[in-house]
Amino acid sequence: MATEADPRPRTPLSRERVLRAAVALADEHGLRALTMRRLAEELGAEAMSLYYHVAKKEDVLDGIVDAVAQEINEAVARVHPPEGWKAAVRQRILTAREVFLRHPWAPELFETRSSKSLAVLRYYDALVGLMREGGFSYDLVHHSLHALGSRALGFSQELFDPSESADAPPDALAELAGQLPNLVGMLSEIAHDDPDSTLGWCDDQEEFEFGLDIILDGLDRLR
Repeated sequence: MATEADPRPRTPLSRERVLRAAVALADEHGLRALTMRRLAEELGAEAMSLYYHVAKKEDVLDGIVDAVAQEINEAVARVHPPEGWKAAVRQRILTAREVFLRHPWAPELFETRSSKSLAVLRYYDALVGLMREGGFSYDLVHHSLHALGSRALGFSQELFDPSESADAPPDALAELAGQLPNLVGMLSEIAHDDPDSTLGWCDDQEEFEFGLDIILDGLDRLR
């Protein structure tokens, strides 16, 4: 009900509204900021009122995986696939990546929760369908999904956790050159300086497409 101080009617809470607010909160402040109390504040509600729509924080996390996966499915449905299985799969994956770039916190969450999401499974089902139409056997599709790993969804799992060395002094590489000459030589030359295309330490667009194309080219030869 509207109050004398604020005559505008309040938008009632719903599960969909709670999850939309959770996604927006994570987009603006990161996944670590997503707490039930903070979410209630964003919605202008009491924290206890959220539990009528989401059972607990784990339910919120599962729900926003579904929400992002549904956004991916809607995005790929709007794009007319090009001819050929490889071009169609590549476009589908890169379209999914565009959604992740709008929600850079999401890969971390998908790594732990994607198997529970029907929306994610629908994405994979359509991907398998594209490969089957391209002449892949189910056995080769299965191998292909293992080879693609998280790239099938549009992001690369990181080999190293850069947060572990975030506090290292600037000259740390130089100090390790005697022990790790090849790694230090490589790291002193490479740079990932395009934050708008980056989902992780080394997961920028150039690196992602490089790895994706190598895998797709190899799968095409196997096909």
